[in-house]
Amino acid sequence: MGFRFSRAARLVVAVVCSLALAAPAGALAADRYVALGDSFSSGVGTGSYTLSSSCKRSVYAYPYLVSQQRANTALDFVACTGAKTSDVMANQIQAVNTATSIVSVTIGGNDIGFSDLIVQCTLGECSAALDSARASLPTVLSPRLDTVYSAIRNQAAAGARVVVLGYPRMFSSAGCFGTLGISSTERAKANQLAEALDGVIAARAAAFLFTYKSALAPFSTHAVCSSSSWLNGLVLFNTGESYHPNRNGQSAGYAPLVRQVVG
Repeated sequence: MGFRFSRAARLVVAVVCSLALAAPAGALAADRYVALGDSFSSGVGTGSYTLSSSCKRSVYAYPYLVSQQRANTALDFVACTGAKTSDVMANQIQAVNTATSIVSVTIGGNDIGFSDLIVQCTLGECSAALDSARASLPTVLSPRLDTVYSAIRNQAAAGARVVVLGYPRMFSSAGCFGTLGISSTERAKANQLAEALDGVIAARAAAFLFTYKSALAPFSTHAVCSSSSWLNGLVLFNTGESYHPNRNGQSAGYAPLVRQVVG
């Protein structure tokens, strides 16, 4: 003998069943992704800064691209142009908390005045300044990186994936309008400084068990003056765009490096 449910009872059963089926999907929290860093993370060089005009955050920057490519990812994008390690500690690190499961960061270039040095090269002799920056790099930068990395480790969720990204060599062996005023010797020394910077950042990231992704190899055939450059050279009428990754540099250079770690 079967039971006959009233219409109201059937409705209640249907609602309960639908909620039960929906619960696992709704319970799956989004990965909270905090993007820290300087202009290489904010997207300077891409020519569009609709996310923040003051910090020059771009929808073409790798943090935004990664957040759009990954399902169930909530981005807190706090990277800002001109940032040094001290700026990360003062204005950005607060975004990292125990709910943060992914962190990416490029930082250190402004601490040694890398961009200013390249601009100096376009205006005059910079070889001595590049040599001096490279010689003092470990002493100046290592303790500052340790401060930032320690804060990330202490504030992020246990098991958070932290991706530390490096800087590319800026120049190829060729010259062009994009290297106006910069001699071949200065270009070579600027690349040597980028390599030294890469080494220091990699070593400090490893000390905190973070994943370091070097930009040297991905950009090796895409430097300024190459046939398919991922980096802007001198942009004469908008100098702030100079010597930064363009849209291809962000999408084809940096974004895949992050995806290799976070999926």
